[in-house]
Amino acid sequence: MIQLKNIERSYKTGAGQTWVLRRVNMQIQEGEFLTIMGPSGAGKSSLLNVLALLDDQWLGEYWFRDHAVHQLNRRQRAELAKRNVGMVFQSYHLLDDLTVQENIDLPLSYKDIPRAQRQGLVADTLDRFNIVGKKDLFPSQLSGGQQQLVGVARAVIHKPALLLADEPTGNLHSSQAKEIMELFRELNQQGTTIVQVTHSEINAAYGSRVVEVRDGWLVSDTSNPNLGVEVTAS
Repeated sequence: MIQLKNIERSYKTGAGQTWVLRRVNMQIQEGEFLTIMGPSGAGKSSLLNVLALLDDQWLGEYWFRDHAVHQLNRRQRAELAKRNVGMVFQSYHLLDDLTVQENIDLPLSYKDIPRAQRQGLVADTLDRFNIVGKKDLFPSQLSGGQQQLVGVARAVIHKPALLLADEPTGNLHSSQAKEIMELFRELNQQGTTIVQVTHSEINAAYGSRVVEVRDGWLVSDTSNPNLGVEVTAS
């Protein structure tokens, strides 16, 4: 599904250039459940933003199915993301002027789905996440955990081919966190490719593969035991 070749990302700072991703080479197969781990500041979220097509300031090659992302313009990348990607943000990224119901409906509005069907999907999702009573509230009226649930609901409602999650259970209590991870596992079994960033070994255990990022480098990958040796040698 995804192939990254020599992906690099840096930011200009007062001291010069700070690299957050260095020569990242990785393949993600259709239907995988991949976990990205590593210490704070390692480049995990930067890598996720590249995968999500949210960041276009990187160098290298990125192939998404048969699309050469590195050759697409910003508008084309945005369209590709709308059609294929669901994203759960650590900081929610809900739209403040939309109700819970309207936030959840947003991804469906990008697709050619009849209004009645959209309303049915939203109603089912509200029920599934136990937030029917919150449907007319705005994000500012919700707790952090409730906002996180709405963010997850919005990300999965349109059954994206690729689901990306940045610390998806960080603001949830343990029972809610387990429900979300069980939902992710169910979606994965139904064919959704999932990439999550997490510090949680419990969450990582739901996936089938773990890669570790340190100082912008991909230093280990459970699907490639020799990766750490190669990085050390370079």
